[in-house]
Amino acid sequence: MNKVALLEGLEQISIQEQPRPDFQENEVLIRVKNCGICGTDIHIYHGHPGSAEVTPPRVLGHELAGEVVAVGSEVTELLVGDRVSVDPNIYCQSCEFCRKGQPNLCDNLQAIGVTRDGGMAEYCAVPAANSYKIPNAMTYEQAAMVEPLGCVLHGFKKLTIRSIDEVLIIGGGFIGQLFLQLVGHTHPKKITVIEPMEHKHTMLKQLGASDVWTPAQLDKQLTADIVIECVGRQDSAATAVAQARKGGQVLLFGVASPETMVEISPFEVFTKELRLYGSFINPHTHEEAIALIANGQVKVDELISHRLSITELPDVMKNYPALNISKAVICLH
Repeated sequence: MNKVALLEGLEQISIQEQPRPDFQENEVLIRVKNCGICGTDIHIYHGHPGSAEVTPPRVLGHELAGEVVAVGSEVTELLVGDRVSVDPNIYCQSCEFCRKGQPNLCDNLQAIGVTRDGGMAEYCAVPAANSYKIPNAMTYEQAAMVEPLGCVLHGFKKLTIRSIDEVLIIGGGFIGQLFLQLVGHTHPKKITVIEPMEHKHTMLKQLGASDVWTPAQLDKQLTADIVIECVGRQDSAATAVAQARKGGQVLLFGVASPETMVEISPFEVFTKELRLYGSFINPHTHEEAIALIANGQVKVDELISHRLSITELPDVMKNYPALNISKAVICLH
């Protein structure tokens, strides 16, 4: 059998026993070891505008890793017993954007844990092409963090960071902490992080921040060559543009509601010659993200604030904002 956390409707998750999922000829069956809880999962749970289009009943969870326990008849590159991390995004390979080399913009995008059942379960069926072997020294918990790092890596690659640049990261949660580590490897002149929760400030400095401020402490005269917005709020997006200095780059990475609007002065963008970037999911970065965690260049263990059993999920999802979770991981087998 297969114990699952099933989203049955708006803000309704129940723990159920189901048969193990069927899998196709080109797929593998994974015994899930760890699955992260993403902000997207919370948005889906609450039915927020712009959250991924999920039709209940659905098993959520797109940050997962586990052991291959069965393989489809057409699978040759994976064997039973292989340890894998999963890239949840499934591209059609035939639409305009897939053919142009932009598969993350696929018109027919499917995703494990979104359009098909995901990793908040003991077992999950996954295309073999989306399953990446991990080194023996890498833990399953670390492997479940590969997907969010891959997304961050995609955004990070859009930026050009020089040793003379000053970088401002808005939001010091899990995503901001990943960005902070990647930016640190480029050795910029300075990295400032804006984070309202002061108990995170010590860790942010340990991860490489030169300065850490709350939004109230932010000097509005402070400007930066690179601004990375990791929150997805109207005020944080507006701050990102306002704090960018002439010739600056602004990456809007935080997932905002589609109803959120920000007033931007085209004249300011023009006279500052700003470069504004968006970043959506993680094409072609999963393998590199595995390597970054495996060789210790990006630390993830210290960033996990909560480790949960699957039976705790209904209460955790219901009370998520009150639990002060930076990053939560479900521990299964």
